[in-house]
Amino acid sequence: MADAAEPTVISGPQELRAAVLAARGRGRRVGFVPTMGALHAGHVSLVERAAADCDDVAVSIFVNPTQFGPHEDFTRYPRTPESDLALLTGGRVRWVFAPHADDIYPPGWCTRITVDGPARGLEGELRPGHFSGVATVVCRLFMAVPADAAYFGAKDWQQTLVVRRMVRDLGLPIEVVVCPTVREPDGLAMSSRNAYLAPGDRQRATAMWESLEVAARAWDAGQASSAIERLMRGHLESRGVVVEYAAVVDAESLDAVRPGAEARALVAGRLGATRLIDNRPLPPRQAGGG
Repeated sequence: MADAAEPTVISGPQELRAAVLAARGRGRRVGFVPTMGALHAGHVSLVERAAADCDDVAVSIFVNPTQFGPHEDFTRYPRTPESDLALLTGGRVRWVFAPHADDIYPPGWCTRITVDGPARGLEGELRPGHFSGVATVVCRLFMAVPADAAYFGAKDWQQTLVVRRMVRDLGLPIEVVVCPTVREPDGLAMSSRNAYLAPGDRQRATAMWESLEVAARAWDAGQASSAIERLMRGHLESRGVVVEYAAVVDAESLDAVRPGAEARALVAGRLGATRLIDNRPLPPRQAGGG
């Protein structure tokens, strides 16, 4: 790991690229944690994993405008740069990449990555253009931070599949490491958007995780995917969640579950003005259901 207690904050992509390449040239393994800031314990867990795997760690803080739809929460997305930097101080992080919008999207920029495959359906259907924005910014970040490995949280499961597929399709020389979701004591997945929840909505938000536990029990009992989806939706609605989807799908393709393949239960819903997503793995079984 880096020797300095405080990370070096860099906004210029070329400057950071040169520093990372120099470190790798000296035989140091570099890990990268891309974030949109408003850091919490889930982000810290990614940093800790990167620090355990690598000699040096870079963390980016950039609220990416291209992955927000016209009526989404880009302008009010939490921005906490001072507390973010404090959280990253202590020797685990060598560089903090804090670019300006023009550093990522130069004036007149006109190149965007189009994604398909795992980007179809679920989030891709509900948020048109979202995954194109994600793929574009992640590719740009990978150019600025040419690390050995990048670390993502499993809470955004579909996003991890899109990033992995982009890396594979474009032949990008970086390993994508997906780490377990970090949860509050009551099961709610940690998310920067949890700060939006009103107290009553925060109590009901545990329904997200509870619905996934319902799915796991029904899955173990051999119920069909369609029946499990109805159970998930029913539990969420009973707790006042406006359900956007409740799905049981193949964990890698997000298509119908294949016998003998790992599945994934995924949910998305709204509590007040706050949109939350969550998911959990379901083990392979021979009768996947449909």
